Amino acid sequence: MTALQGTRTGTTRLLLACGVLAGPLYLVTGFALALTREGFDLTRHPFSMLSLGEGGGLQIANFVVTGLLFLAGAAGARRSGRAGRWAPLLLGVFALGMIGGGVFTADPAFGFPAGAPEGQPETLSWHGVLHGVAFFTAFPALVAAFFVLARHLDGRWSRGSVLAGVLSLSPLPFAGTGSGTVLLYCAAVVAWLWVSAVLAKLRSES
Repeated sequence: MTALQGTRTGTTRLLLACGVLAGPLYLVTGFALALTREGFDLTRHPFSMLSLGEGGGLQIANFVVTGLLFLAGAAGARRSGRAGRWAPLLLGVFALGMIGGGVFTADPAFGFPAGAPEGQPETLSWHGVLHGVAFFTAFPALVAAFFVLARHLDGRWSRGSVLAGVLSLSPLPFAGTGSGTVLLYCAAVVAWLWVSAVLAKLRSES
């Protein structure tokens, strides 16, 4: 291996390592905040709402830093040559959606933070609309990436990627309900950790 090849491989492995870190970092930080923020209810409130009120800056930073790490991971997947062309691109779109979800905060709702309406707000702010756009851009891109990755992975990794995609879609029939919110958290754990697992696999093969 030449020095140039070694440098390229080292850079690829570093980028993939960033992506491996992203999922666990987001989940650990998000659940830690959810369990310590007064009035936050995991059966009613999505992680997005942790960006609101006192202490909201921590979740905003969580979104942005995680998105940047996922973006690095997507670049590493592209450089590895083992994830095809479209899967890294879709992961990059997902990463940008994560960053957008932090930059553009959701609107207060469902009683959080204190003083917020008990249901959905009557009107959405411009940043609330853009937050929704970021989510509905990131989520489909991530699910699509799982199914595309299945074509480039072998054996149980391919089957696992399909399963992760299916499980990520499972909350949709229950959207807007308490069970739907809980299922959304379960799907997020599976999805975020699966991305990290796949990127770790690509890193080990680089």
